[in-house]
Amino acid sequence: MKKTAWFLSVGLLVVAAMSPGKASSHREAPLIAFDPAADNTDVYAFVDPNDRDMVTLIANYIPFQSPDGGPNFYLFDPNVLYEIHVDNNGDAVEDVTFQWRFTTERRNPQTFLYNTGPVTTIDDPDLNVRQFYSLTRVDGPRRTGTPRLLSGRLPVPPPNIGPRSTPNYGLLAGGVQQVPPVGMRVFAGQRDEGFYVDLGIFDLLGVGTGQVEDSTAGFNVSTLAIQVPMAQLTRSGSRPSGPSDPNAVIGVWATASRQAMATRAPGQVTYSGDYVQVSRLGMPLVNEAVIDLGRKDVFNSIEPTSDAAALDRVLDPEVPKLLNLLFGVRTPPTPRQVLVTIFLTGIPGLNQPPNVRPSEMLRLNMGIPPVAVGSAGYERMGMLKGDVGGFPNGRRVGDDVLDIVLQAAAGATPLTPAFNTAPNNAIGDGVDGNDVPYLNAFPYLGVPRAGNR
Repeated sequence: MKKTAWFLSVGLLVVAAMSPGKASSHREAPLIAFDPAADNTDVYAFVDPNDRDMVTLIANYIPFQSPDGGPNFYLFDPNVLYEIHVDNNGDAVEDVTFQWRFTTERRNPQTFLYNTGPVTTIDDPDLNVRQFYSLTRVDGPRRTGTPRLLSGRLPVPPPNIGPRSTPNYGLLAGGVQQVPPVGMRVFAGQRDEGFYVDLGIFDLLGVGTGQVEDSTAGFNVSTLAIQVPMAQLTRSGSRPSGPSDPNAVIGVWATASRQAMATRAPGQVTYSGDYVQVSRLGMPLVNEAVIDLGRKDVFNSIEPTSDAAALDRVLDPEVPKLLNLLFGVRTPPTPRQVLVTIFLTGIPGLNQPPNVRPSEMLRLNMGIPPVAVGSAGYERMGMLKGDVGGFPNGRRVGDDVLDIVLQAAAGATPLTPAFNTAPNNAIGDGVDGNDVPYLNAFPYLGVPRAGNR
């Protein structure tokens, strides 16, 4: 999708100046840039538009997957513990955690082929490399709470290798599995990259070319998605009665952890020791465009209870200074308490839980009716355009989080009406939607690109 406007270059230049990464949270910190299998790229949390008793949680990993990335196509790392966390009382400590652990099996190690013939079913004997995963729920803190195995061996659909290897991929890779309790569903596998953004500005700050394009188009990601009954996530154990129910707001974030010790020998690496968190993501673009280079790796390693260590970057962020310095855009004075509200506590009357402890995570009011992407009433700009079913009230797959965050940094929100005017409320990258259609049902992210693109 292309558009011409001066303000597009403004938004892109700010992102380029701020970030060593490339998108919502892709390669956002020095250490995780060297560990793509553990790199958490995007997190989504929304009331399911097909069933208002359910919440869909999604975490993506392994950024910028080229569809033709064989012969060793992209896999979840069996040595990474992948997790999605839910805080249901606002204290910045996880109360519910879903953990994915993977294993990889190779039927015939004597061939270099990922598959030895067309793969038409998820258990096709021609699929040489197979992955399986276990899903565990932990109630209480992630390492000391009460674990419960929900399923011990669920299959991962193969990547979209190409039309000869994976014909009818949309049917092959349905991959949605039912797990207890009744109604809960889970998916793990490759999906289209659903985050859209233009990053052509990295070509020597190419301001003023007049053309923009989706820089993440054509890439895939590895997706973990789970659909959970609301009553399984609240501290009361019941579905919220409405938006004002004190049990209605949850906080959601995802992590990846590795064991502390890696021992290398010829042809192998073994891991041991306690798990150490190496990647973390809740709100998009916080580590990407708010946290400074000196603290990015540390921020990826800490839990939300330690987020006060980066509070100064939210109160006095760098993006508004660049807007003013480079383009004369007037922004609200510091300290930016409104940004603390949006990114750390939730907005009163919308998605702020009682007695909240400021911390970086998506906050979702489960009592607010969902608005499906593309339906009547849907706005890609979410709350900024009056659609309270969208970001920053949780995050749907189609929400234009880059434009929303940039405009919030410029003060163009209902919380700071004096700055909710042009040009502040027009800043963006010019890409208004994804290149691949989202699905209208779980897991919602589109079918991944094939390897013959």
